[in-house]
Amino acid sequence: MTPELEPTPGPAPQTLDRAGIAARIPHAGTMCLLDALHGWSDGSIHCSTRHHAAPDHPLRGASGLLAPTAIEYASQAMALHAGLMARPGDPPRAGFLAAVRNVVMRQARLDTAPGPLHVRAERLLGDARQAQYRFTLHDGEGLLLVEGRATVVLDGSPADPLSTSSPTTA
Repeated sequence: MTPELEPTPGPAPQTLDRAGIAARIPHAGTMCLLDALHGWSDGSIHCSTRHHAAPDHPLRGASGLLAPTAIEYASQAMALHAGLMARPGDPPRAGFLAAVRNVVMRQARLDTAPGPLHVRAERLLGDARQAQYRFTLHDGEGLLLVEGRATVVLDGSPADPLSTSSPTTA
């Protein structure tokens, strides 16, 4: 069960539209799959999309928008969550999906689901280098379509004392 969303102190907004989301994640144009941020806390995020049924969806194949694309929706919600949790003025850090586990797909396709699709991610644990989330994707009627867990590894920078990369010299 996803914890109740609580107001988060600081300048990060509780709701965003598609443009606000696209400005905070590394996905641009049609690859920004989320349309709305409905709320977030330090422990969770809730987003939605209505473009899953679009015939020109960038991840749609000949067989439609297959359920494994839910992992990309969840990844974008996790990226947005990390960006919202960053300290004001900190540059965004890239994250890489390191592992996906316990994924259960209850539908073969997402494009046939009544919309909007609701994407929720709950941060289970994490530190400055990685985070683990539980994610769910529900259709507009509340039916659970996909659920699982994901581990994200955050890219360090030379200024980050936890970084394993070394600064380049000229």
